[in-house]
Amino acid sequence: MEKLTAAHRTLPFETWVHVTNLSNDKAVDVRITDRGPFIGGRVIDLSHAAARAIDMIGPGVARVRIEVTRAAAAAAPSLFAVQVGVFRDRKNAERLRADMAARYGSARLVPREGNPPMWRVLVGAESTQDGAGRLSDRIIRESGEKSAFVVRLDS
Repeated sequence: MEKLTAAHRTLPFETWVHVTNLSNDKAVDVRITDRGPFIGGRVIDLSHAAARAIDMIGPGVARVRIEVTRAAAAAAPSLFAVQVGVFRDRKNAERLRADMAARYGSARLVPREGNPPMWRVLVGAESTQDGAGRLSDRIIRESGEKSAFVVRLDS
């Protein structure tokens, strides 16, 4: 929380990014150490220290510009999936998982720790972000799951 870190859905862990708050031009360099945010329309989740550095503590969200400044060294091959939902009730998550698996061949539940714990429903395992993007577009078009978005799967 008190280190200059961030969560991003697809950038490799250990990537460094320069984040600029567009409302005040304050900037901070952070290291990607986690996955998220898992809320549509948000692209990065800053640690408390990083958010404080660019005056985001009060509002909690802001329009930002993100620039990769240092790529992760020798990133391992990656897989990407499409998140189609997150549920408190595992039975509801399982129903959506089963429907997605029947339609698209591969879907799984991934627990997300917290209080209360949540269940993420992920579809597919694509070798490229573009492939996962095409799957996301197809899911939105065919199933009506409007909140579908691409996430990176890391071992």
